[in-house]
Amino acid sequence: MKTSRIPGLYRLSPEERLDAIALMTGLKAEITELAGAALSLGEADRMVENVVGLFQVPLGVATGFLIDGRDVVVPMATEEPSVIAAASNGARMARSGGGFTTSSTGPVMRAQIQVTGLSDPFGAKMAILERAEELKAMANEKDPMLVKYGGGALGIEVHIFDSRVGPMVVAHLIVDCRDAMGANAVNTMAEALAPRIEEITGGKVFLRIISNLADLRLARARAVFPSEEIGGLDVAKAIVAAAALAEVDPYRAATHNKGIMNGITAAVMATGNDTRAVEAGAHAYACRDGQYRSLTHYEIGSNGDLVGTIELPVAVGLVGGATRVHPVAKAVVKVLGVSTADDLSRIIAAVGLSQNFAALRALATEGIQRGHMSLHARNLAVQAGARGDMIDAIAKKMIAEGRISQERAEELQREAS
Repeated sequence: MKTSRIPGLYRLSPEERLDAIALMTGLKAEITELAGAALSLGEADRMVENVVGLFQVPLGVATGFLIDGRDVVVPMATEEPSVIAAASNGARMARSGGGFTTSSTGPVMRAQIQVTGLSDPFGAKMAILERAEELKAMANEKDPMLVKYGGGALGIEVHIFDSRVGPMVVAHLIVDCRDAMGANAVNTMAEALAPRIEEITGGKVFLRIISNLADLRLARARAVFPSEEIGGLDVAKAIVAAAALAEVDPYRAATHNKGIMNGITAAVMATGNDTRAVEAGAHAYACRDGQYRSLTHYEIGSNGDLVGTIELPVAVGLVGGATRVHPVAKAVVKVLGVSTADDLSRIIAAVGLSQNFAALRALATEGIQRGHMSLHARNLAVQAGARGDMIDAIAKKMIAEGRISQERAEELQREAS
């Protein structure tokens, strides 16, 4: 791969963009698949129930990412304007500071097995822990292939809750899922252990299912944004102040984290992974101490540069589900150049940090609406019937006038015709 920086990509046609990315990555066939490998109605009918059609979402690419010293082009599936441009802009500014460095805790998930009807919950907890090795072995018998590849059940945790329906003991089965997201494997193991846990405790098991608060499957990213690159020290300080509000105020944190998820969800969807699972895990992790807070943090380094970090659960896989079925998702994985689910999770974390930084910088300078309204003006021009260069001409005219509306776009289109 050459460099993931492709200046002026947005000015090219979709076909020209594909050629530019293919040249940069050396993946001609894979890049071509991004545009041509559509999901068939028959394939869709095997994925979900009562299929009647297909709902398409635009697939774009974020450029400029340098992650752990490697140039990465990130395909993103989203319907929201400015998301891909913002991610690319953030990546460009991080690049001048060395790009993103990432780490993770590995692909480990939890299954919860809820035991009720107990008069001795503490005794039941100890009884489960005494048989932890037996239970782990039983779980691993359900998925020998996962064990073969170095994964499988790692151990048992037990928690006690005093709920409104009485005491509960909840056993957590800890499972290394390797390159799977893990829901099917983990749920199968939990269901297999339920009868034995009832025998051990004398209680009744109801829930036995994965937890999407994947706090053992964290992905992290860090980037240094040089002050001179982002507009100076005052801009860096403004970003820190804006981020600090999200650390203490849930009303701001909700919007702050939504911006992070704009990028993360788009990257997760492009790979065919479960966006709802990742979103649930991220938002639950954001309030793990009892208050909903920011998933990112910003500081001014000793040299005056802005340092941004992110940490959140990213439960994604490369095997199973739509990732191995959807032809576009398969092509996206090839373009990303990842070989493990752990690799993918760290790229996704970097995208979230880049997206968040770009939004905070916009808020700290010209305001968030400038970029949004520019793209909105282009969309209105297209809806009015504009084509080619006329799209930009009409959009620029509306922006200059301060009259960005469907009615004005149609007026300008009629005048041009």
